[in-house]
Amino acid sequence: MKTQPTKLTEAAVTPEAVYLNRRQYLKASALGLGAAAFSGASQAADDGQLSDPAPLWMKTQLNESTASPFSTNEALTPYEYVTGYNNFYEFGTDKSDPEKYGQGFEPHPWSVMVSGAAEKTGTFDLEDVLKGLSVEERIYRLRCVEAWSMVIPWLGVPLSSILARYRPLSRAKYVVFETVYRPEQMPGQRAFFNAIDYPYVEVLRIDEAMHPLTLMAVGVYGRSLPNQNGAPLRLVVPWKYGFKSIKSIQKISFVEQRPKTTWERANPREYGFFANVNPKVSHPRWSQAEERRLPGSLFSANRIPTKMFNGYANEVASLYQGLDLSVYY
Repeated sequence: MKTQPTKLTEAAVTPEAVYLNRRQYLKASALGLGAAAFSGASQAADDGQLSDPAPLWMKTQLNESTASPFSTNEALTPYEYVTGYNNFYEFGTDKSDPEKYGQGFEPHPWSVMVSGAAEKTGTFDLEDVLKGLSVEERIYRLRCVEAWSMVIPWLGVPLSSILARYRPLSRAKYVVFETVYRPEQMPGQRAFFNAIDYPYVEVLRIDEAMHPLTLMAVGVYGRSLPNQNGAPLRLVVPWKYGFKSIKSIQKISFVEQRPKTTWERANPREYGFFANVNPKVSHPRWSQAEERRLPGSLFSANRIPTKMFNGYANEVASLYQGLDLSVYY
């Protein structure tokens, strides 16, 4: 029997004072009246962290966000970890590099190129991509393939709502996403030795892309996405390892044949196409049976068992019926 997603409001997982202060901050931002600092569980340390360069239309859309029934009730990962501990090789390979070297990146204005097997294709301003869509706050678990994890309050819209606007054709079997290529603003892209080829490419099956849990995130912790988190547009697929959640998306294509993803090309033995969280299938260099839930410390690693499909098995396991998940990893 399938269980229903936890139906919790944001106020149920965040202290009321923090919740109200965050809402006040959002309203002030949307009206151009400045940022009101919030603290407590949010862990946003100062006004500098909260300054939001997003355009007014985006702030207004974020301010009107609603709580999602898909949210988990687990404790949130502090703001400084969510925004300061990232894998975003376009800015560098160290976890602190994206925050350090991403500040010169310019996420606005932004456009998205849509191509392939769809009735409506072309290049669209981000405002038109999101116009009229309801933003939800979804508190999701994030599990990295490196065996660490977070719980993050994303702001976004169901990916299906965006893709439906372009009316994919029946022959479209996969959706391809591509990160922007700006070596002048992304030092990792112009490094002499690169672990991966750029631009970064990720792919979902069309049924995965249209699944209700799949989110196109435009914000986190009540504000637009910081550069290091994939501004202004990133994918969030909560039952897959984090590297599938491609950042700073500038191209979306509907295709019939499955292309290889960036990490498949770089190291197919270690990074499979599906990348579903599976504690029974170890990475070639480490076990996936446990994860280190951030924050932790030298004396308390905060290790917890990893759940199948990152805890979303009731919602997504049916997508993979008949597949040997030790082969199709």
